[in-house]
Amino acid sequence: MSLETEVEVLRRVPLFRGIEETKLRLLAFISDRMQYRDGERLCTQGEEGDCAFILLSGVADVLVKTPDGERKVAEVGEHSIVGEIAILCDVPRTATLIASGELDVLTVNKDDFLKLLKEFPDMSLEVMRTLALRLEATTQALAAARSANGDE
Repeated sequence: MSLETEVEVLRRVPLFRGIEETKLRLLAFISDRMQYRDGERLCTQGEEGDCAFILLSGVADVLVKTPDGERKVAEVGEHSIVGEIAILCDVPRTATLIASGELDVLTVNKDDFLKLLKEFPDMSLEVMRTLALRLEATTQALAAARSANGDE
């Protein structure tokens, strides 16, 4: 995939909506392109988060540890960014990501990602919006689970 193609894909990532092409070029240039095969782990829950993953193509399963072992809680596909919570909050990874089929990603290291957020406030606002939407979805899922179990 060429730099031009990577920029075109980045343009489709909701997090980077409205970001100028020159800034997307910079992001693509400072990112590392990685490919994963079916079943390969991108990261593991609990480890230090040193990068975020931008999915160019393919799908990854999101798993969390439970008393009964790892459990799939979500699936993320192309044009998604994942792993940013660990680098933004300086906390261990909150989930494990495993490729579900062939997966093509850009990885952005922590320092470069934070520099981009400082330099481009629009990107910072979109990160907050994305995280707030994820929190709302998690809150609703938790409320539904509690209601189903009679744990109100």
